[in-house]
Amino acid sequence: MAVRREAVEAFLDQGPAMLVRVESARGSTPREAGAWMLVSEKRTLGTIGGGQLEYMAIDAARALLARGAIRQLLDVPLGPEIGQCCGGRTRMTVVRAEGATLERLLALVTKELAALPTVYVMGAGHVGRALAAALALLPVRAILVDGREEELWMSPAGVERILTPLPEETVRLAPAGSAFVVLTHDHALDFLVVREALARGDAAYVGMIGSRTKRVSFLRWLAEAGPVDTAALVCPIGAMGRPDKRPEVIAAFVAAEILQRLAVWQAEPARRRQYQET
Repeated sequence: MAVRREAVEAFLDQGPAMLVRVESARGSTPREAGAWMLVSEKRTLGTIGGGQLEYMAIDAARALLARGAIRQLLDVPLGPEIGQCCGGRTRMTVVRAEGATLERLLALVTKELAALPTVYVMGAGHVGRALAAALALLPVRAILVDGREEELWMSPAGVERILTPLPEETVRLAPAGSAFVVLTHDHALDFLVVREALARGDAAYVGMIGSRTKRVSFLRWLAEAGPVDTAALVCPIGAMGRPDKRPEVIAAFVAAEILQRLAVWQAEPARRRQYQET
């Protein structure tokens, strides 16, 4: 889950905090260099991996807050002496979250959010809302798109929404490497939006809810509407979860599909081409 700038600002509005940042990670460690968390007297935001290492960092940060101190360096071997058996070594800075340190953190949060791949959930029905909620916990920018305002506003708080009668236009304006999951209330609209997504040629994932029969119908329609490369098309979506058709179960398996495709897309171009050809 990406931490947004507003979340950082709201956290700091509650009082002073320390920024814990992993500076280097050698061997097997809970998180990589650059991972961070904010620690106040009673709350935390973000994570450096959990476990005993994180508890130690939180204790150190709160001790610094209590003393009014500004900075500390922690160099921790992850072995039996701390009750964590990763076997690596982590160096962390614990710094007061203010001034230039805070500005760098806010800039980092903005940069991290901008770098996230975008997943467009085209349709705010039961499965669409469940999928948007599942994706909100993952390192993607999830956007729920629908022309029905009442359905959009039934989605969980914090989900980004686009209300539009022309979802295909949203597809055209999406950044390269986006993922599109199409599950509107109308088969004809599904077909139109999926074709638009496939026609881009740069989508990391294009999924359409439905059966194998629906896929055959779509391909038949596509031959008449104007063929496009269908290598990126996934239909049915979430097939590993069948025959369980509960929205939350479908959403879980579709989210996993999307993450896997995005990981391949973000790899080097040669691997991306190889994946598209399989």
